[in-house]
Amino acid sequence: MSMQPLARLLAATLAFCSAAVLAAVDINQADQAALESVKGIGPALSTRLLDERKKSPFKDWPDLIDRVKGIGPGNASRYSEAGLTVNGSPYAGAAGAGGKPDAKADKAGAQAAKK
Repeated sequence: MSMQPLARLLAATLAFCSAAVLAAVDINQADQAALESVKGIGPALSTRLLDERKKSPFKDWPDLIDRVKGIGPGNASRYSEAGLTVNGSPYAGAAGAGGKPDAKADKAGAQAAKK
């Protein structure tokens, strides 16, 4: 028996698992287990997220930051980099956007979203 088919199967399995780990978790669709699969989100935060989402879905990242205690621009950036999205969108201040997010601009955006 040749090892080549086995190696291909193993490579395909690893690729599938890697893709599953990096899959986006949308906050408006995820259950508690999916939320807790995002690095940094534990049972207490996932419960707060779900409780707040029951009131109404999150419109965008500023809405999430404004409504959920414990999520500010820094955590939003970290959770986004770990795969969390709001309505399919990553956090605009995530590291891929050129460094540290501008906390003042994000807070102003959250306040504007309130109005």
